[in-house]
Amino acid sequence: MRIRMNLQLFAGLQLFAGENNNQNVRSYTKDFKELLTAVFEKESYFSDFFNGIEALDGIQHNAVAFSVKTSDIPVAVGTAYSTDANTAFGTGTGASSRFGNRTEIVYTDTDVPYSWEYVFHEGIDRHTVNNDFNAAVADRLELQANARVEQFNTHHSKFISESAGKIISGGAKVTKDNVADLFNELSKYFINAKVRKGLTKVAKVTPDVYNAIIDCGLATTSKSSAANVDANTITTFKGFQIEEIPETEFQKNEVVYAYVTGIGKAFTGIETARTIESEDFDGVALQGAGKAGEYILPANKAAVAKVTVTGA
Repeated sequence: MRIRMNLQLFAGLQLFAGENNNQNVRSYTKDFKELLTAVFEKESYFSDFFNGIEALDGIQHNAVAFSVKTSDIPVAVGTAYSTDANTAFGTGTGASSRFGNRTEIVYTDTDVPYSWEYVFHEGIDRHTVNNDFNAAVADRLELQANARVEQFNTHHSKFISESAGKIISGGAKVTKDNVADLFNELSKYFINAKVRKGLTKVAKVTPDVYNAIIDCGLATTSKSSAANVDANTITTFKGFQIEEIPETEFQKNEVVYAYVTGIGKAFTGIETARTIESEDFDGVALQGAGKAGEYILPANKAAVAKVTVTGA
């Protein structure tokens, strides 16, 4: 069940417009950014994949969100230190090194673009709103923030699915009889991918997979498991922190997203969030526009896996 934000936290929202109070246009860009990041922290299903979201306000209309410096030059490993008389000495003076050949390290700038946009356009008429005008603006901004986070969930699910470096088949359906083998395969993959110990691994699972884990017979107190069958809860299984999320948050025929936390980056740029007096009715138009996107280093895709089913 999704929980609405407490509007009292933003009860002073209308005051943020400051000196614009007597003007036709009031900017709520900074306020909307604060609302959006707060709602994202509470309502995003994949916040841990991105370690939150980076929100910028007042961005200019351009395609590039930021740049990262990358280098695909492999690490050079020499065989042994040379003690040859003509290496760095003798005839090799000034023309060779006893450490071996030197590799020059060069980084390139990789531009990360925004990949999708969002807008909203609503109207609040003083004659029909039937509520305190400023409270209505605050309420609608909060609801718009919730709607944007729903969009983030949809885009982030697709992004994680496309970023998976490993696809594991769960057969026709994941059940209590095959779920343990499935997570054994996931665990083996992350170890062989050389994911360092100490990093947090999570598995977002559908309700069917979640129930299969609890019912599989391994999640018992006799095995020092943290599962509670009565409460239908389990926190960890085979080294993964387990979180049950709606199956609508997965791509078609996908039932598990497993990954190391904090390996991607989610970002949004808010171009505008404002109210402007309307000439068509006695009130204001509430308008907003922004861009968003996601990024993961290619090497980090090895720490992302998904489980698919045929759905037969």
